[in-house]
Amino acid sequence: MKPKTLTMEPTFLLLVAFIFSSGQCQPPRDPSASPAACPSVCHPDISSLIGEMSAMKERLAAIESTSAPVPRLAFTAVLGHALGPFTIDTPVKYPRIISNVGNGYNPATGAFTARVPGTYYFSYTMFNNIGHTPNSVMSLMKNEQKMVSTWDTLGEDNEDSATNAAVLQLDAGDSVYIKLYATREVHDDLSSTGHYNTFSGFLLFPL
Repeated sequence: MKPKTLTMEPTFLLLVAFIFSSGQCQPPRDPSASPAACPSVCHPDISSLIGEMSAMKERLAAIESTSAPVPRLAFTAVLGHALGPFTIDTPVKYPRIISNVGNGYNPATGAFTARVPGTYYFSYTMFNNIGHTPNSVMSLMKNEQKMVSTWDTLGEDNEDSATNAAVLQLDAGDSVYIKLYATREVHDDLSSTGHYNTFSGFLLFPL
């Protein structure tokens, strides 16, 4: 049978350490003073120290009991098919979900909705047209406000990717989504394995 390990509460250890550190008698600075003239700190009021430590323990317990758990919000979704062109600007609905911790992303709308105020990180990747002049323009949107964009409409090459990202401060209820502009289009791997058009985000910390 293994011997029992003696454990002591951290509060008790702090109290003992404080008493011993407070009880160290420092020699008087005045050479003419008697060596027995030790400051009163060498003889601390034990009752007072115990009372202070108990009050501190109660305050810490109150803080812990009122602290809300940090929410976990993170997602990645992919397109998986060609999209556009449309006659109007259109929110992109990424139907294939790789992860959606906290269910903040809605594939039916293509939008992530903040459930708690906080600072969030978002990124997306745009894969342009195949077989003809590139014609892809997209933006990361916060509600109705454009945050960052990707643009590829010039040149003779095709099958290019572009990525952009932003750190955003959101209030509860704010939405973030990707907009494909009118007359523009994006493409994806039709075999559904490439996942070239992606939309991701996660909560950095709540506010």
